[in-house]
Amino acid sequence: MELQWLLMPLLTFEFCGVDFILAGSVKGGKWEKYLENITKATQQYKPCTPQNCSCHLSVLKDDLQPFIEGVSEDLMGATLSRGVGTHYQIIDHKLYRQQNCMFPARCSGVEHFILQVIDRLPDMEMVVNVRDYPQVPGWSESVLPVLSFSKTANYLDIMYPAWTFWEGGPAVWPIYPTGLGRWDLMRDELKKSAAQWPWMKKHSRGFFRGSRTSPERDPLVLLSREAPDLVDAEYTKNQAWKSEKDTLGRPPAKEIPLVDHCQYKYLFNFRGVAASFRLKHLFLCGSLVFHVGEEWLEFFYPQLLPWVHYIPVKQDLSDLRELLQFVKDNDDVAQEIANRGQMFILDHLRMEDVSCYWERLLTEFGGLLRYKPKRKTSYNQVVHTPGRTEL
Repeated sequence: MELQWLLMPLLTFEFCGVDFILAGSVKGGKWEKYLENITKATQQYKPCTPQNCSCHLSVLKDDLQPFIEGVSEDLMGATLSRGVGTHYQIIDHKLYRQQNCMFPARCSGVEHFILQVIDRLPDMEMVVNVRDYPQVPGWSESVLPVLSFSKTANYLDIMYPAWTFWEGGPAVWPIYPTGLGRWDLMRDELKKSAAQWPWMKKHSRGFFRGSRTSPERDPLVLLSREAPDLVDAEYTKNQAWKSEKDTLGRPPAKEIPLVDHCQYKYLFNFRGVAASFRLKHLFLCGSLVFHVGEEWLEFFYPQLLPWVHYIPVKQDLSDLRELLQFVKDNDDVAQEIANRGQMFILDHLRMEDVSCYWERLLTEFGGLLRYKPKRKTSYNQVVHTPGRTEL
């Protein structure tokens, strides 16, 4: 045994001024490829300074690049005529909106953040898409300035922080009738739960509860049935549920509040129709996040790096069993990744960071308009509503 240990490959790296040594498995370097991935990623990672939402501004620069020569009145008119979102105007530091919004709670969540910073915004107008799906494919003949919360690399929408940071989120659990709940309040709840479930007290299993919005989640549920010592994953009922066929032949499981996910070391994030709203919450448990697929983005995703903040999983989950065994065999390494993911969200995705990003986005986009918008008299003024306090 002593000889095996001496022959194990040693991988060293420095993080935050501290030298780390990662030893390969006693099984002939079985986990060397994953340890090398972590070493390389952490060596290249440069933590950003948590001030003025600066960590996320490269995303804003990239999203606005197609409009760097300015947004003309004709281009805005073409965008409005397509009906791809809700039209807002800011005139003399007052917010106006067209009569209809497809999802009123989502619009309210957007308006909360705009009104927070409106005294510092120029006169401007914009089209905000509150649907789940982006609206500006990269192959379009004309690139339209549409703000959307999520997209893939194939779309040119301008990302904004989703309404769910305030309200209008999916009503996933009965105890959260208006969605996942205010981000600032939910952060506090998850931090408390994380404190109650430090790493060494957590169950060394994967955990997932969610509805079957996509068959790509099936391999995780099937693995749970085959290897319950590795993962506990079950489907819950959603609005589309009709029979046990929709939950892979078994009755739907009971919904589990997010705070109770913190009991487990390994948590899973899948996309929904677009990006999943649960990702940011999972990190706060201090658990290790397994992020499935890299296609869908929100504005803060690009600063979260695979092997630094989370474990990347292939979209078909073909590497999942091996990855779960890897983190079980390398518990200290898994904990370090979990800690980095948790600290990133705590430091760089505060409510003030969300508000800051909204202000930078609207200020810079407003500066691209090559005309002075004229107020549409049929639009209603949007004013502050009482603050939401429920989770």
